[in-house]
Amino acid sequence: MAPRSRLRRGAASAGHELSHVDRRGRVTMVDVSDKPVTAREAVARGKIAMSAAALKLIRSGAVAKGDPLQAARLAGIMAAKQTSALIPLCHPLPLTHVSVELAPTRRGYRIEARVRTSAQTGVEMEALCAVAVAALTIYDMVKAVDKKMVIGDICLVEKRGGRSGHYKRSDR
Repeated sequence: MAPRSRLRRGAASAGHELSHVDRRGRVTMVDVSDKPVTAREAVARGKIAMSAAALKLIRSGAVAKGDPLQAARLAGIMAAKQTSALIPLCHPLPLTHVSVELAPTRRGYRIEARVRTSAQTGVEMEALCAVAVAALTIYDMVKAVDKKMVIGDICLVEKRGGRSGHYKRSDR
């Protein structure tokens, strides 16, 4: 019990409470019933790096399983819609928009997801989940050629709406 209490005290002393932990250190789902419905948006990014052989295969359209970029886009959208089934304590949300964009880089692809809703809680987890699953889909489709691919730098870039207002990551 002590580690949970310390974690809670540490968070409180920094000016933040852990909203998914009750006073006794038990995990709980946040009650958002008193929060107003507002327009919310979140943008997340990440990347996948791969070998030159894997890149060549994708960029030439020669992946036997199909187009990994289109599959990743679809998988990311589907993941955003299923986030509450994947992440414990996430609220199911009525998403009004999900986009997943993949941009080529020198060593792979940058993945960006944008998610919108009008709800009582935000869509940060949905955007992050979309990026992660899109990257995993690329990995799955090309792993026969490159098992050393690296997925990384998945982060929240921006969020709008809700009580905490606008957040924009300053180091990206």
